[in-house]
Amino acid sequence: MGTRERRDRSNQIDKALRVSFLQCANEHLAKPELVSLAAVGGYGRGELAPGSDLDLLILHDGSEKPDVISGFVNAFLYPLWDQGRAIDHATRTRSETREISHEDIRVTLGLLDLRHIAGDLELSSAVAVDSQESWRKNKDKYLPKLRKSILERESRSGELAFLLEPDLKEARGGLRDINALRAIEMSGAVPVSLARVAESEALLSNVRDVLHGESLKARDQLLLTEQDRVASTMAFADADALMLEVAKAARAVDYLMDLTWHRIDSNEGKSWFRKSKSQSIDKGLAILNSEIAVEENYEILNDSAIGLRAAATAAQRGLPLSIDACVLFSEKFSPLPNPWPKPVLNDLVALIGAGRSMIRVFEALDQDGLIEKWIPEWSHVRFLPQRNVLHHHTVDRHMLETAVHAATLTRTVTRPDLLLVSALFHDIGKGFPNKDHSEFGEELIRPLAKRLGFDVKDCETIALLVREHLLLSAVATRRDLDDPATIAFVVEKIKDPEALQLLHALSISDGEATGKAAWSDWKAGLVANLVAKCLAAMAGIKPVSEPDLIPVGEITEDISIKFIENPENTENIEIEIVAKDQTGLLSAVAGLMTISRFNVRSAKTRTTNDIAVMRWIVEIDANAAMPSVEKLTEQLKRALSGELDLGRKIDERIESYRKYPGIPTPAPVVFAANDLATNATIIEVRMHDRPGILFNVTRAISRFGVDIKSAIVSTLGAEAFDTLYVTDLAGQPLTGERAQLLATKVENILITHL
Repeated sequence: MGTRERRDRSNQIDKALRVSFLQCANEHLAKPELVSLAAVGGYGRGELAPGSDLDLLILHDGSEKPDVISGFVNAFLYPLWDQGRAIDHATRTRSETREISHEDIRVTLGLLDLRHIAGDLELSSAVAVDSQESWRKNKDKYLPKLRKSILERESRSGELAFLLEPDLKEARGGLRDINALRAIEMSGAVPVSLARVAESEALLSNVRDVLHGESLKARDQLLLTEQDRVASTMAFADADALMLEVAKAARAVDYLMDLTWHRIDSNEGKSWFRKSKSQSIDKGLAILNSEIAVEENYEILNDSAIGLRAAATAAQRGLPLSIDACVLFSEKFSPLPNPWPKPVLNDLVALIGAGRSMIRVFEALDQDGLIEKWIPEWSHVRFLPQRNVLHHHTVDRHMLETAVHAATLTRTVTRPDLLLVSALFHDIGKGFPNKDHSEFGEELIRPLAKRLGFDVKDCETIALLVREHLLLSAVATRRDLDDPATIAFVVEKIKDPEALQLLHALSISDGEATGKAAWSDWKAGLVANLVAKCLAAMAGIKPVSEPDLIPVGEITEDISIKFIENPENTENIEIEIVAKDQTGLLSAVAGLMTISRFNVRSAKTRTTNDIAVMRWIVEIDANAAMPSVEKLTEQLKRALSGELDLGRKIDERIESYRKYPGIPTPAPVVFAANDLATNATIIEVRMHDRPGILFNVTRAISRFGVDIKSAIVSTLGAEAFDTLYVTDLAGQPLTGERAQLLATKVENILITHL
């Protein structure tokens, strides 16, 4: 695999096509010397992948009758089709080619790579010259079309660097973008440093070759099921190592593309090659061609701080760093003192706090290896993939996105510098086998924060934020916020109100950067409620249990089901169920939700004096009809009496899901603990969401001979987190051995039902 192999493959096909084309021309045409065969696109560049289409252009001078040309073309192509060759072809005259290239940008780009194979060389050469001259002459017309096509493709295919199953050709940062960069360079609009993406092109092309394999099928999407095979063939340690390099390659392409469009936008109506006047803006720095550059003749060896100063200046002004400046900083790198001087730390904070414009500047520094020179700890997370359905970005990019969101919250805290730095490094401990990333992140951040120039107290605060960055979200969604022990647990870990406010802002930033699958208004509200209770406790207000769930209205039936209007939550449906407590009640209600096609967002249940009160927040399936209160009540009664087989109906729904392929997900995990509940054992279930989870869990617990006193249920994106408070029949927490046995039983049942 490699450029030579692709070139050899192209040459071999050239030979076969040349013989066949000339033979058919001689047999079917009066003037066979006036037609030609040319390759365009990837085949035209001599970069034919094993499963790629043959992009062919058959040219003629128009002197033959259309039916004669058609017969000739069919005679040439049918044998190729019979061989199973995928062919994308066009038959045109020179003038027809010129006309269609003015309208169709994909045709235009393909013609830029036109290569003669057989027949009339002058005809092929004339069309090639036409295409290249038109491209350069009409670049102001063509480049906007090119840009639009790139944006449309990106909206369809996403960003290669961050996708779990990327399309190597079509996605942003992929092979089509490299071809687009090559076309922009050919237009003469601005210079394009194609050498910077040469390694990226080689890697992506090689991965694509292996993906095509021996099947000769043009599969350009690198599916999870194929990643291990491709990694093994290419001698990578594993699929993660392969995807890291793919992300690295795509990021280099994306960075160069972003910079190139910036240069085109900044240079509209001018010649880039005509040197513009620079504007001095800071020590050693100037604005040149709408980029932050190093002033001419400035000696940077005596100024180790210039790199971060330039970065902060660029980010705060919303301008990119010039490639030349980044290369210069890297080639003439001078280490910073340890600890960093205060102005340098301020520049780092200014860079991080610039919001969205920071991403482009940080990426420029990273492309030339400057970030890991300043911060060696960055090397491990650089381009590190997260094969996790909740995460859209690589680890390093996720931390940048978290910092972007944190920059919008700096007015909510008293120490925005601590928030921003913690946001940038909150996941620095990821990617180390057998290490909890939060705990190991704390180990890494302490010396790093000290090196950056923070004092001892600030270093401890940053370390606390990194270690506990998941605390608020986890407690808010998995524990009973009405339990004083829950509030005491958080306050014991985060003793200072200022630190709690910082952690709150970091939790919001982290959640928003992860995406809607992991963060919602509902979750944000829970976290805010938890923080408010903890701040009150810190202020000396003793946390007390709020009253048990109180039914809405008077109870007149053994089972009462009501839809509750909530003006603050119009997106979801709130259902209250009140019933006399009995074995299997929660399991029956959970099953009822499943067969009624309700998707559970959250639920809270509590039993007091043998009366169970439940509040469910649900969404109705898009293809389901809204059931009536009467129907729900009737079905629940039948389920409790045994007349309605909920298990069978749930299995039927699960079977409908199994018709469609899913993605690999981790096995369910079940924990048992007695640390938070004062008079109960906590059973916590974490697994990929699917129909019937809570039904199976609660049925298993009920059959174990224990009581479910309360439950907190939440669904976060594609993940389910269910917490149940259980006791033995005497109302006491389970023994450690029995609690672990129950957790194991529940876990085994969930695995069996996958």
